Amino acid sequence: MNELQLIQGKIYEIRGQKVMLDFDLAEMYGIETRVLKQSVRRNLKRFSGDDFMFELTKDELSRSQIVILKNGRGSNFKYMPFAFTELGVAMLSSVLNSDTAIEINRNIMRAFVAIRQLIANPPVDRVGELEKQMKELKDYIEDVFADYNDINDDTRMQLELINQTLAELQTRKKIEEKPRNPIGFRAYE
Repeated sequence: MNELQLIQGKIYEIRGQKVMLDFDLAEMYGIETRVLKQSVRRNLKRFSGDDFMFELTKDELSRSQIVILKNGRGSNFKYMPFAFTELGVAMLSSVLNSDTAIEINRNIMRAFVAIRQLIANPPVDRVGELEKQMKELKDYIEDVFADYNDINDDTRMQLELINQTLAELQTRKKIEEKPRNPIGFRAYE
């Protein structure tokens, strides 16, 4: 599994937005979650508005598909996790000014772009496409055979007309070649 896929696996949809959670980001940056949260709290002006970051509620956390608990730890949160949107993750690079943070942010931005492209251009269903082409080909072949049968029917009718005309001509010829009785007076010999 490459790094881009790993990052994409940590992007969740919460409140109708694609977000990453603070503990996943902290793990990727190689820092503790509390350090990340401290840096964000010191720079709250940079993250104002739900389009950058928001704090999850207990209800959202319990209803989400996010797997947080590892080995029984983390069942009670003192502070609820922060959810960072794409804009919020980009803003993190200015708050966490390290080479690691910059490189991780670049990869995260690529992951968000890849997800956006996937949503905009869903992958082509190759099997469905082949089935559609097969159906079109089958319909075309049926049309061709229907036309062929129509031609055969037309040809058959024409041959029947020709045979009928030939039969009539032969009948006329027989009638014309039949010896006729002479008209008029006949002398006996």
